[in-house]
Amino acid sequence: MYDVITIGTASRDVFLQSEFFKVLHDPEHLKKIGFPEGEAQCFALGGKLDVGKPVFSTGGGATNAAVTFGRQGFKTAAVIKTGHDEDGDAIVRELKLEGVRVHAARDHHKGTAYSTFLLAPNGERTILTYRGASGDLTQHDIPLQKLKSRWAYIVPGNIEFSIIESIIDQLWKRGVHIAINPSKALIQKKISGLKTILGKVKVVLVNREEAAYLTGVHFDHEKRIFKVFDEAVPGIAVMTDGGRGVHVSDGSYMWSAGIIKEKKMVDRSGAGDAFGSGFVAGLMRHKEECRKGLCSHLAVEYAIRLGSANATSMVESIGAKSGILTKHEFEKGERWRELLIRVIRI
Repeated sequence: MYDVITIGTASRDVFLQSEFFKVLHDPEHLKKIGFPEGEAQCFALGGKLDVGKPVFSTGGGATNAAVTFGRQGFKTAAVIKTGHDEDGDAIVRELKLEGVRVHAARDHHKGTAYSTFLLAPNGERTILTYRGASGDLTQHDIPLQKLKSRWAYIVPGNIEFSIIESIIDQLWKRGVHIAINPSKALIQKKISGLKTILGKVKVVLVNREEAAYLTGVHFDHEKRIFKVFDEAVPGIAVMTDGGRGVHVSDGSYMWSAGIIKEKKMVDRSGAGDAFGSGFVAGLMRHKEECRKGLCSHLAVEYAIRLGSANATSMVESIGAKSGILTKHEFEKGERWRELLIRVIRI
């Protein structure tokens, strides 16, 4: 019996840093030429730019989350799909070194998913991504009958909705607690298109922009966003808000917290995965309280603190796993206790 299985994306990553990667802020003109945020990362066309020493790592939500759970002391398995290549071998090796049991389907036609991260000096980045085999998990690739677990953490990427729907249905019928961090493809279905899965999950994790799109409520109105979520999700809805922190609702109470300030912003990559998996790991630590019904205030506050600490530690180093906290590092870290968490009755 596993404490948790993660299902979803896996990739090989390379991180490149250069002072020549410039971030431009010009909403008036950049939005007109197709940059929705009015920001762009730029470098000279046709130039040959010096970069720092490349940093090779592995990423993908399922592998990032698996390492969080493993370092927090939980018996963990990861279900992923890679190419039949050296990059896929590297992902499997790294997970095994972290004590994670790996169930990796291997694709002989598509290569392992691959991303190049162009890191600007301020920690912002542009990602060039090859999706590869990662999003092609099928029912045949996922040995659910062999994977008995108390929790499942799903990061679907481009996995087909019908497959995600079937996975969640099977897990739910077996009494598994399910957490999901919906991909862009799922979010585009909006709440109405996700009713068959949201009603079966214990935790749904999205950022503010995703929450607004899913619910159809303007992102400035978090209480109205959560009203829609609370009607669709019987468990806990989590909305991260970048540098402004996080909001969490269980339908009766709403918790809000800022962030734990990083010592130095190095790389934002993987921060969302670090928070989400840290949050769920926090709930898992209070397993007796969360086994039936809603979790206690103490469990939710602990989960927010662990998720926030994990995300802060992540952005202080390069790569989506290098900063992930161990259980000892979290429990002994004085700075992680500084987070102020507010709660109100809805």
